[in-house]
Amino acid sequence: MAFGQQRIEYKTIEQMRIMHRSGLILDAALKTTIAAAVPGITTGELDAIFAAELKKAGATSNFLGYYDFPASICTSVNEEVVHGIPGPRVLKTGDLLSIDGGAIVEGWHSDSARSVIVGGPEHEDPADRRLSDITEESMWRGIAAMAGAKYVGDIGDAIDDYVTSQPGPELGILEDYVGHGIGSAMHMPPDVLNYSSKHRGPKLKPGMCLALEPMLVRGGLETVTLQDDWTVVTADKARAAHWEHSVAVHAKGIWVLTAVDGGAERLAPWGVTPVPLD
Repeated sequence: MAFGQQRIEYKTIEQMRIMHRSGLILDAALKTTIAAAVPGITTGELDAIFAAELKKAGATSNFLGYYDFPASICTSVNEEVVHGIPGPRVLKTGDLLSIDGGAIVEGWHSDSARSVIVGGPEHEDPADRRLSDITEESMWRGIAAMAGAKYVGDIGDAIDDYVTSQPGPELGILEDYVGHGIGSAMHMPPDVLNYSSKHRGPKLKPGMCLALEPMLVRGGLETVTLQDDWTVVTADKARAAHWEHSVAVHAKGIWVLTAVDGGAERLAPWGVTPVPLD
């Protein structure tokens, strides 16, 4: 979705702290839900687990009811790229599942997605593991780039450079679905591209909060939206992976709002030290 010249929302440190509280609740709920993603469970049951975790923590879902979306998470399986609706589908060993969720605390939003292969390492297709790992690492490369970037477009460059430099079969970066600003609403300006573009985008400034969410596929880039008007699948039925974190930019540095350590462990190899919201 293009936002044109809509105004970017700049958050105060206190507002970002609330977003971090929302992000920590979301992180915990996603971890619990992913741990429950075993063969034989339905995607609808996973949605109920996630919703219960948010309720227990005093947060609400920003997915449920969003443009009439009927669930608290998106559960996208195998060739489903994004926006999969939870329901009676039973997960099977070897399924590649992406779970995307969000939370609201005191009116402030968080958004994050993780991919997991159902059934454990012994049942993984190496090509699926590679797909998920490269998708996740490309997200972290984009986050690391934020620490020294001048423009939002530098994030897409970092993601694109990493993905296209990987040896082995080429993976596709979907261009129809991109990251976004986040704050007092789930989706806000600016768009955060996952690929290189001549359009540099706005300057990165303190107070910006962005959701980075690369979606990679093992096949072609063409997608189709199913009759439910939500679920997006690859036209060639190739598998897809989706990772996402919400990240704050403040005067002293960056902080991953949906990670317990602010992203410290995963950013350390790139010489980036996230700075807490003190």
